[in-house]
Amino acid sequence: MKKQQFLLVGGALILLAGLFFFGKTTAPGTPKTSDNQVNNTSSVTTKDLLNKAKTHLTPDQNARVAALENAVTRGDVKGDQMHVYHQLAKFWKDSAHVFEPYAYYTAEAAKLENSEKSLTFAAQLMVDNLLSESNPAMQQWLASQGKDLLEKALQINPNNDSSKISLGACYMLGNISGSPMQAILPVREIVQKNPDNLYAQMILGLGGKKSGQYDKAIERFSYIVSKQPNNLEAIFQLAECFDLKGDKADAIKWYTIAKGMIGNEQVQKEIEKRINELK
Repeated sequence: MKKQQFLLVGGALILLAGLFFFGKTTAPGTPKTSDNQVNNTSSVTTKDLLNKAKTHLTPDQNARVAALENAVTRGDVKGDQMHVYHQLAKFWKDSAHVFEPYAYYTAEAAKLENSEKSLTFAAQLMVDNLLSESNPAMQQWLASQGKDLLEKALQINPNNDSSKISLGACYMLGNISGSPMQAILPVREIVQKNPDNLYAQMILGLGGKKSGQYDKAIERFSYIVSKQPNNLEAIFQLAECFDLKGDKADAIKWYTIAKGMIGNEQVQKEIEKRINELK
């Protein structure tokens, strides 16, 4: 896979590591989430998220959004609808700075355009945030949105390994299927064919961690570190997996390594606190 794409996933995984200590975080320059105050055991709909996001807008901003939404329903030409969806996405990203509506309208525009490039771009927005999301209801929403986009993209190009891996992430991490093996197997096949596909290794590692298969997850993350010794995301995941399986010595080892790679003093203090708890 492309180095840039792995770095993008890496940025999301830094957020995931941050969840262990701080809860939900937002990367600099990334539209914030819409204060996802939904019950962890309930489902959440796009309508719920849009309505929640609108409560933070000024009257003028709400009027602007309403005008654009009405323009979508009145639009008879696909190109006109795409243009309005792009305007809505731009508003939520640049003016309101809320992620979910931005991603949703980007996805709606991509579905109308129906090109592999637009579909995979919109899908990766969902998947990257899925990797850093801790709320099961939001995981399900992100995964469902990403799955729909990726399936359309794979109809256009069935041989895109990155799309197959991202689809596997939706199934493994998104609580959208009782039988996720249908998407996990293609990811495993990709790794068997090319063990150095570190995106696939990372997704399989995260899937193993989520399902409690810590030894398998450790194997995946260790392979990534063997190829990229400075990969902070994989190092942090190793620390958490050893921590979760009760291996205090190895957890301390990897937390200590991670601490030495992080320049943020507050994060260092939180890691040190966890290390001391394990001693």
